[in-house]
Amino acid sequence: MPRPTPANAFTAWIATGFGLTATMPLSPGTVGSLWGLPLWWAVSQAPGRPLQWGILVLLLVIGGPLCTRAARQLVALGIVASEKDPQPITYDEYTTVPVVLAFAPEATGWWWAAGFALHRAFDITKPWPCNQLERLPAGWGVMADDIAASVYAGACYLLLWTWLGAG
Repeated sequence: MPRPTPANAFTAWIATGFGLTATMPLSPGTVGSLWGLPLWWAVSQAPGRPLQWGILVLLLVIGGPLCTRAARQLVALGIVASEKDPQPITYDEYTTVPVVLAFAPEATGWWWAAGFALHRAFDITKPWPCNQLERLPAGWGVMADDIAASVYAGACYLLLWTWLGAG
C-alpha cells in the first residue's frame, strides 16, 4: 500500500472529527460526539422534518464506506493496529447525535445536553442488539451499533420530552 499523504488521508480526517480525535488517548467517542451538536443545528436549519431526516439518513448511509476507508487509512498511517472499530473514528458518534435530537426537533438548551447524555449512555452501554451489530463487516459495524443506540436514545428523549410537558 502506498504511503498515505494528506491528500489520500482526507477520509480519515473527516472520520476522526476533522482530526480532533485522531490521536486522542482518552474519551475520543465523547469528544468526537460534540461535533454532533453543531451538525444538528445545521441540519435543523433545513426546511421541514422530511428534509432534515433525509439529510441524516444520507449521512448515515455514506458512513459505512467512509468508516471502512478511514479505518484502512488509520492503519496505513500507523495510528491504529486494526481496522475493527478504531477508537479515533468518531464519524459514527457525531452523525448519530443529531438522530437523537431529531426525535424532538423543537428542543433547545438543556434538552440538547439531555439528548447528548442519552446518546452517550446508550452508545457506551450498547444494549441488545447494538452490541451484535458491531459484528457487521468493516464500516457497517462501526456505524450500525451507533445508529441502533441513537434510536434507543431518541425514543427515550422523545418520552422525556413528552412526559415533562415540553412537547
